[in-house]
Amino acid sequence: MTGPGINATAAPLVAALLEDAEALRLSTQRMGNGCLLVDAGIEAAGGLEAGRRIAEICLAGLGTVDLPACGPVAGWPSWVRVHTTDPVLACLGSQYAGWSLSHGEGKGAFHALGSGPGRVLARKEPLFDELGYRDSFDRTCFVLEVDKAPPLPLVDKIARDCGVEPAALTLILTPTSSLAGAVQIVSRVLEVALHKAHALGFDLTAIRDGIGIAPLPPPAPDFMTAMGRTNDAILFAGQAQLFVTGDDAAAEDLARELPSSASRDYGRPFAEVFKTYKYDFFQIDPMLFSPARVMVSALQSGRSFSAGHLDLPLLETSFGIAP
Repeated sequence: MTGPGINATAAPLVAALLEDAEALRLSTQRMGNGCLLVDAGIEAAGGLEAGRRIAEICLAGLGTVDLPACGPVAGWPSWVRVHTTDPVLACLGSQYAGWSLSHGEGKGAFHALGSGPGRVLARKEPLFDELGYRDSFDRTCFVLEVDKAPPLPLVDKIARDCGVEPAALTLILTPTSSLAGAVQIVSRVLEVALHKAHALGFDLTAIRDGIGIAPLPPPAPDFMTAMGRTNDAILFAGQAQLFVTGDDAAAEDLARELPSSASRDYGRPFAEVFKTYKYDFFQIDPMLFSPARVMVSALQSGRSFSAGHLDLPLLETSFGIAP
């Protein structure tokens, strides 16, 4: 990558979010070590626009997220659409929640998955060696899908691993059941397509552009329902289009294998699947996490290959839509 790194491209978006915090119904506070916490739905109200802007921070400023008034499902009014100028770096290098963070044991333990440009500074994931990407910057940020603030010792460790002072670290907290949390999760509709393409062994350098769209689920008062709905939005009605180089056969194979319906665990709302595996996330088929329908367009030949389908009955069951 030429030009500024992803922490530099994300920094102006973080600064703008903080400047507009009051209008976005966000609250901020400094921890004892100087780290800045941004509450986007725990005590603060947050909202859809906050979630949209946080999703663009997750993409490190390399993409846009909007909330169009229409989508591929007639009658459903709320959608999240994402496009990036560099889908591999924006989605996998920044947006992907790839850094597992934990502190303590038992009921009082804190667990979270870190997403955002700070991941590349810490380099705790082999993915960055595969991407051949490094970055350095004097400040950074993470987005955490949590409903409570992280403990101070863990924040100290995050800053240390990233090579920045705690006061140069911003942590944006987005509970799954919040409006902001729902937007930033559903905005991963393109990211899950990229992640599955990587898991399938597809050449990431061949992916030149991408766009995705998925319905924004209605709010849910509890974590389990909210988690199920945000996942189901992508699994049952998410769509993604990838533009790739290379031969048609590789593009066609990718299209056939990408949709969520190719997984053995497809066919029930995610909350039910999760319960079946006794709430052990790692027992779920990882191939489930992908859009419902995909199209792969081969740039050399101009041919496009599509697979998968939208499953509106399952979507309506998950979303609690009355007949």
